[in-house]
Amino acid sequence: MKIADLAAIRHPLPTPDSVTPADQYPDAYAAVERHRADDMHHLEAASDGLETDPLLLALEEARARKATADAEIRQLLAYGRAFSGPRPYRLESLAKASGMTPSGIRTAYGEAELKQVAQEIGRQPNGRTTPPAGR
Repeated sequence: MKIADLAAIRHPLPTPDSVTPADQYPDAYAAVERHRADDMHHLEAASDGLETDPLLLALEEARARKATADAEIRQLLAYGRAFSGPRPYRLESLAKASGMTPSGIRTAYGEAELKQVAQEIGRQPNGRTTPPAGR
């Protein structure tokens, strides 16, 4: 296995049509190349230091990023339902934006997410919705 392959998968090169404005393409390309080089050094050093296979390390890191993104989604849903404006966001709107079903939105967050959002934004929920039971 080549660590360069893992870095290429983790940091895909931009295509010319994916960069706006178009004259920034060379800079974007160079930035991804630097990220790849940094990632190769990171994977090599971490896998050597931990005596872990670089692919397994890359998978563990991807899983951790996914868990962080999932937690952020739950907090954003809690915000949309309990903290925003005079009325909560509609379940259908949140479902479409999050890739979930409306019924999934109801159970996606709970008391822990409500407390975390309240702490982060410095105020309590509006009180119009209650967290689902069991979360």
